[in-house]
Amino acid sequence: MKNKVRFFQSVNFKIAFSFILILLISIEIIGAYFIRGLEKETVNNFTKDMNQRVSYLANSLGTTMSQGSDNNALQRLLENNNASDIQEMWIVDDKGIVLATNDVGRKDSIVGKKNEYSDIDDLTMKQFVALDDNNKRVYINVQPIQSPTGDSAVLGALYVKSNIEQKYTEISDTAIIFFTASLIAGVISMVVALLVARSITKPIEEMRQQAIKIAQGDYSDKVEVHGHDELSQLAETFNKLSDRIEDAQDTMEAERNRLDSVLTHMTDGVIATDRRGKVITINEMALSLLDVKNEDAIGESILTLLDLEEEYTLRKLLEAQEELLLDRSKSDQEEDRMILRADFAMIRRESGFISGLVVVLHDVTEQEKTAEERRQFVSNVSHELRTPLTSVRSYLEALDEGAWEDKEVAPEFIQVTLGETDRMIRMINDLLNLSRMDSGNQQLDLEFVNFNELADYVLDRFDMMVNNQNKKYTIVRDFTERDLWVEVDADKIMQVIDNIMNNAIKYSPDGGKITVHLLETHNNVVLSVTDEGLGIPKKDLEKVFERFYRVDKARARKQGGTGLGLAISKEVIKAHKGTIWVDSIEGKGSTFSFSLPYEPYEEDWWE
Repeated sequence: MKNKVRFFQSVNFKIAFSFILILLISIEIIGAYFIRGLEKETVNNFTKDMNQRVSYLANSLGTTMSQGSDNNALQRLLENNNASDIQEMWIVDDKGIVLATNDVGRKDSIVGKKNEYSDIDDLTMKQFVALDDNNKRVYINVQPIQSPTGDSAVLGALYVKSNIEQKYTEISDTAIIFFTASLIAGVISMVVALLVARSITKPIEEMRQQAIKIAQGDYSDKVEVHGHDELSQLAETFNKLSDRIEDAQDTMEAERNRLDSVLTHMTDGVIATDRRGKVITINEMALSLLDVKNEDAIGESILTLLDLEEEYTLRKLLEAQEELLLDRSKSDQEEDRMILRADFAMIRRESGFISGLVVVLHDVTEQEKTAEERRQFVSNVSHELRTPLTSVRSYLEALDEGAWEDKEVAPEFIQVTLGETDRMIRMINDLLNLSRMDSGNQQLDLEFVNFNELADYVLDRFDMMVNNQNKKYTIVRDFTERDLWVEVDADKIMQVIDNIMNNAIKYSPDGGKITVHLLETHNNVVLSVTDEGLGIPKKDLEKVFERFYRVDKARARKQGGTGLGLAISKEVIKAHKGTIWVDSIEGKGSTFSFSLPYEPYEEDWWE
């Protein structure tokens, strides 16, 4: 964006202002000396001329007064020597009595009376500047009137008050004229200086405009070359520099685009830092993996960004260069889990100087989850098989040591051994079924069945089992009255219902009630089984469908469970594109439900 330079901040104005300032200062200094000298010279000339005139008049008055002339003769002398610059003249005798005055209007009230001015009383010569009643400067000149006979007798005194303010006014008028002329000369000089400065700064301004365009990536214009002076040579050099910058910028832009394209389409996160460990480049995948914004990541320390401050320093990270597993999980929930693998590499120059660090982030959450599930599965299978095998081995060893001869103990040992063997066979079969489902080799034998009758058939078998067990329970059916025809694999869905009912019976108290609901929702059929058992803790709700997971391990194993029933049920429902879930309140019972896709049939389908 172009930043507009104000006129008063421009070089053009500064050059012109500097010239004008120097000119005005020079003129004012010269003017000050001139006015000061003019004032001194004018005032000196005025006082000198006035002193001569007063002295000459005093001599004339001395001659007239020594001849005994009357006051009229003195009055005529004053009137004859009166001038425009003289304001007042008095003649007093040696007793201080006013003999004559040039003020005709006051003549009758002054002449013959004692004078009013104390400056005349001592009849001595006085010459000074004073202020009158109007606060204006006047020149006072008191000249003794002496007898011309040579005996130095003082006959009186001549008092003259002249208007020296007029001279100061003339000097002020001259100063104003000089100041006005200086301003006019300054304005004219300012215009001339601006024109001259403009001719100097115009090429500089053109280069500045071109520099702004270059900074914005526009290399289309060139600086116009004027003349053959130094500025012209600078303009030519600037144009060559612009061409070279354009070529370098094009090359860098092409490289940057290639690098950005590679980084953008990478499936791994990439972070580059400077030698201080501050992030300078980060691609979109890295931002997504770390859940940060670009403006927050740029400039941040790599240790802070990856939460490694407590375990590593930048030097240790540079020296180690080992891959790290970073746990970026947001919570303990399985869906919020995220494990990243970070690979570090140094950026070295040809001189060997380390200028930064590159970090490549891989999302290994699924790999870690799969590896953990594999380890857990192997551990569970080993544990589940070891327990019955240990039991079988113990009974067989007892039989081998002679227990087979005991007709009461031997049959019981053999029965237990057969039971544990059957349990292992069921477990192996369940594992094989799960393996087929995981590999996708399990095929569904789909057919339209009356889901109401299918559920009734399974529940009828459990009703018949009531009389064959010590535990008593009641099965309550709550089915929709409408027949629900669903396309399913009947055997596998019966296995699912059977697994859920078996769990409900195992964990229900003696005499408890098991309620089975069958209803129709929008595009789904939902079957749920509610028991009055111990319930499932909230923390275990999301894990009950995992393989070999048991809430009450001791009780489940005692009752012959393999821990795979619900896992198989989940895979079967998933193969039918349905959903299975559980709701439970600890201590009050559980409700296992599953839904299957369902489209209500029309009657004419079967016609």
